[in-house]
Amino acid sequence: MPNTPMRSDRPTACLALADGTLFYGKGFGAAGETVAELVFNTAMTGYQEIMTDPSYAGQVVTFTFPHVGNVGVTPDDDEAAEPVAAGIVVKWDPTEPSNWRAAEPLVDWLARRGRIGIGGVDTRRLTRAIRQQGAPHVALAHDPEGNFDIGALVARARAWSGLVGLDLAKDVTCAQSYRWDETRWAWPKGYGKRTGAGFKVVALDYGAKRNILRCLASVGCDVTVLPATATAEEVLAHEPEGVFLSNGPGDPAATGEYAVPMIRGVMAKGLPVFGICLGHQMLALALGAKTIKMNHGHHGANHPVKDLETGKVEITSMNHGFTVDSQTLPAGVKETHVSLFDGSNCGIRVEGAPVFSVQYHPEASPGPQDSFYLFERFAEAMRARRAG
Repeated sequence: MPNTPMRSDRPTACLALADGTLFYGKGFGAAGETVAELVFNTAMTGYQEIMTDPSYAGQVVTFTFPHVGNVGVTPDDDEAAEPVAAGIVVKWDPTEPSNWRAAEPLVDWLARRGRIGIGGVDTRRLTRAIRQQGAPHVALAHDPEGNFDIGALVARARAWSGLVGLDLAKDVTCAQSYRWDETRWAWPKGYGKRTGAGFKVVALDYGAKRNILRCLASVGCDVTVLPATATAEEVLAHEPEGVFLSNGPGDPAATGEYAVPMIRGVMAKGLPVFGICLGHQMLALALGAKTIKMNHGHHGANHPVKDLETGKVEITSMNHGFTVDSQTLPAGVKETHVSLFDGSNCGIRVEGAPVFSVQYHPEASPGPQDSFYLFERFAEAMRARRAG
């Protein structure tokens, strides 16, 4: 049954779940329709970074925190050139921004970038439904006149094939290689520039966030970014001292069809390898493990992860709907981190080799900075290899 619209005026947006459940609200941003998987994110900050995270391709994001849009948007906080998430669901309508860094309101930014939003939704009820039933397929529509073909919306949601078996890295990767030298933001100067000689690193772009590349540059990496489909030969032609595997969207098994041979070719040369998120999952596939689709995934900037080797608990930023099945890790591959929410795998390393990866996002954009040491560990692995 449809939920009762939470506004006295006519709803201008509708979120239709594949099971026929409907949520009405006030539309904002672009008008139109989109079909995607629905997930919820528990972060209290960083909505712009989340909306521009390429890992959210094919997904509509429900924010559990009600204050979304209150600080506006600024180009400095984009993680990609354009928003990638298909849409946004919020409890309260976005307000006018109140922040000295704001360049424009969230509503205008979404409209200009072609992304649909819906406000006035009971996001607690929606989040409970996602947790209990799994991430549903949805159709999100915004019509300023409030005219909706409910049957057609539900049918579109039901007909959508979903993310399993879908390679989205090809849709969000760069078109050609490029160099990166921008470093992390620091008060009061903002972003910096890396200078001087550095570790030659090739970063494979499966949907790389800009702040990951900044973190690499900040620990002394001279970064060359290559498209997702780059082969081992193309990677090695740059004579890298280390190879980084980025985050990204979609099913890792699908992207792994071309990424796994490349990863194996790089590992055969003994190079340090560091992976994050989708890169972590594909490294695991290259080592012989398997990945599985999660019920509703992990999305937020407040996820506790335990380092099994030190006993330390880190508060981390996460965004993934697939996970590495730790029961399939082969001999010689050690599980290093686990989620304290559900015990799922959050990190691995190869014993006796400078090869490691994590499921979460140590670049902290948005999120806490507990895990920045992983970038330093990658740099140290390249430094040790130089020393012989």
